[in-house]
Amino acid sequence: MPVAQAERGAPAQDITMYEGVTAATAHEGMGRRGAMDSAIKPIRQGMTILGRAYTCQCHPGDNLTLHAALKLAQPGDVIVCDAGGFTEQGLFGDVMASCAVGRQIVGLVVDGGVRDSSTIHKIGFPVFSRSISVKGTVKETFGTLNQPVAVGGVTVHPGDLIIGDDDGVVVVPKDEIESLAEICKTREEKEVRFREALITGKTTWDMLNLDALVKAKGIRLDI
Repeated sequence: MPVAQAERGAPAQDITMYEGVTAATAHEGMGRRGAMDSAIKPIRQGMTILGRAYTCQCHPGDNLTLHAALKLAQPGDVIVCDAGGFTEQGLFGDVMASCAVGRQIVGLVVDGGVRDSSTIHKIGFPVFSRSISVKGTVKETFGTLNQPVAVGGVTVHPGDLIIGDDDGVVVVPKDEIESLAEICKTREEKEVRFREALITGKTTWDMLNLDALVKAKGIRLDI
């Protein structure tokens, strides 16, 4: 079966514009789009992901296609795997994480389960999954590579930008990466200034002008 080559998505300089942009800020900057199910989280706090998506689809309990993705993904890619949301499987572990590091893949997002979480953490490879399960998988059935997949309730295309942190995962469509970069970066910088002002003693009520908001709703408050 022929395998399509990876779509490279946005140029590297466009992706670096998102450095320091959190998943939550990207989600808000996109008009509250692109957020995967909240159950898909890093297997250890502090893991972050920023890179282009290389997609694959695995049958539940089978990781054959994920091994192929490790072979074909390019340095800087994030493997995004549709594993059917099946949590009782550990279709990715420390051996595969070691391979990913050697291939300069920057992370894995999988709608399913992984195992060897402690060792993966020590290796330093970022993994975001729906679950952690000790149960192994087989290598029997081949799925799809480098095709659109549905992961965590979001359709992910090859080349989309993946942003992940402790809050979860957000997908920026590849055709919008350049146009949204400045919006997201500006919003992140604004939030930094906002937090700095609040630490000095100002309140969210005043800075967000919530007095005007409640008055417009006909609510009378003496604050």
